[in-house]
Amino acid sequence: MDDAIPFMEGVLEPYAEVVYKGGREIGPADVADADALVIRTRTRCDAGLLEGSSVRFIATATIGTDHIDFDYCNTKGIQVTNAAGCNAGGVMNYVFSALYGVASRKGFSLEGKTLGIIGVGNVGKGVERVGSSLGFKILKNDPPRMEREGVYGFSSLEEVLSQSDIITMHVPLEPSTIKMADAAFFDRIRPGSIFINASRGEVVDEEALKKAAPKLGALIIDTWNNEPDIDRELLEMADIATPHIAGYSYRGKQNGTAASVRALARFFSIEPLYGFFPKTDILELESIKVDLKGKSQGEIASVLQYNYPIFTDDFMLRMDPKGFEHMRSHYQYRREFYID
Repeated sequence: MDDAIPFMEGVLEPYAEVVYKGGREIGPADVADADALVIRTRTRCDAGLLEGSSVRFIATATIGTDHIDFDYCNTKGIQVTNAAGCNAGGVMNYVFSALYGVASRKGFSLEGKTLGIIGVGNVGKGVERVGSSLGFKILKNDPPRMEREGVYGFSSLEEVLSQSDIITMHVPLEPSTIKMADAAFFDRIRPGSIFINASRGEVVDEEALKKAAPKLGALIIDTWNNEPDIDRELLEMADIATPHIAGYSYRGKQNGTAASVRALARFFSIEPLYGFFPKTDILELESIKVDLKGKSQGEIASVLQYNYPIFTDDFMLRMDPKGFEHMRSHYQYRREFYID
């Protein structure tokens, strides 16, 4: 069990022996006699870790699954589950707090702007819904959905890049998306555009991004290549830089842990945990609705910053880039807000 997964202590102990360890520190000796693993993205689940073990089930309390070798797990009969959509609300909060925050700092208007969304899964859909309610024109690109659903309502990548004032990435990390944001990608972006990456670091070619940065209106980065050893030059170029915590809302972490426990409970027939959801008495961290209808850009920025003061996270990372992993693992989960 990754010891950074919240709300887990004491949940499984009545039914199993539980060993907690840092995600990066989990090794073959730790899993040799384990029946199940509950992890985050910091634990690479492949033959190097699992060969010869008794692991039958893996739950990752994350939406991403690129740290899991599915081919290997399938050949060994290991069932794998993830927490799809668990952090969609938190990432949506991040995108709009960052967008309105940087617009206020740099003094530009968002009125009439076009928001381009690349990757329209659970997170992208939330960004689309809120962006539409705030008056943005929406362009969206998602090749897998276009293949399944048809092209109506979607745009080509070329159209999104050349016609958007704001581009936000929400794609999974897989072979087709590694370094998709390369030199050719940034060449197509119109000068003065805002670029946001809150998906996975490796979807961006950071050398290409650094060359493109001077022409961007603003650069917002939450996910990086080579975490936690991030590129310091790119950190200095970013208008907002955070340590891969876009989805770290209190509700998002509750959702992720609940999904992992419920899946594990069903696999091992632990009926008392079928409907598990972490309880809390911390009322100030319960999700709230914010009403932005009829408000000016400045008023919206103020409401969003009050509910998620994103520049605090930015400041903390800049003060101690070497502390990236510590900040991420010991993050004080923030209250999630939702917008009609």
